[in-house]
Amino acid sequence: MIAMISVALASGALVGFSLGLIGGGGSILATPLLLYVVGVAQPHVAIGTGALAVSVNAFASLAGHARAGNVRWRCALVFAIVGTLGAFAGSSLGKLVDGNRLLFLFGLIMIAVGAMMLRPRRENAAAERETNLATCLLTAAVAFLAGMASGFFGIGGGFLIVPGLMLATHMPMIKAVGSSLLAVGSFGLATAINYSLSGLVDWRIAGEFIAGGIVGGLAGMMLANRLSRGKETLKRVFAVLIFMVAAYVLYRSGQTMMS
Repeated sequence: MIAMISVALASGALVGFSLGLIGGGGSILATPLLLYVVGVAQPHVAIGTGALAVSVNAFASLAGHARAGNVRWRCALVFAIVGTLGAFAGSSLGKLVDGNRLLFLFGLIMIAVGAMMLRPRRENAAAERETNLATCLLTAAVAFLAGMASGFFGIGGGFLIVPGLMLATHMPMIKAVGSSLLAVGSFGLATAINYSLSGLVDWRIAGEFIAGGIVGGLAGMMLANRLSRGKETLKRVFAVLIFMVAAYVLYRSGQTMMS
């Protein structure tokens, strides 16, 4: 029992660290960790439980980034509100899909995300856009699409929100990381509520995951504020981690579907 709790706490700390550091990757790690390390048996329960834990940990990391001045609240609110509507719609569709097929699609998405993270990022010299109606409408459109994907696959969506915010507003990456956490928390909460209504959340494991995640999130946020020029290196390391987890998820879900 103590060993199981320790595994859940350590897994939650890793998820929280990822959220605090890069504003995303929480559910990319949470779902496979819950399934293959913590030992949650049902894929849909892992998705629902992970969404709840990621939501609480994202809000905790948001508080730290807000104190550091890394949150653009107006854009963050637009993304969170509109994206949450997309997350409700996406999670409703996700519950209708076979759990193992959903995980297989999840693995494919992770590979695509890893490839995107490894692509060299061109420096964008454009100034940050004024927060006017056009910018808000563009932000809202990107938010709804990101929310749909987040809810469908049971992911926090940070890896979509950060580049989405940068695309829509031209804000610096560290500001996008901080601002993304409001939407990550909202998307995860929408998905968790939807899954909990169907009895697909393990509350005990969620609590253990959250406790570990708060500690990990604090460490990740502190490191993110210290590292401003090492983002590309961190992204490459995290991309390798994504590829490793994606390969394992594809292998396990593929085995289950073939058996």
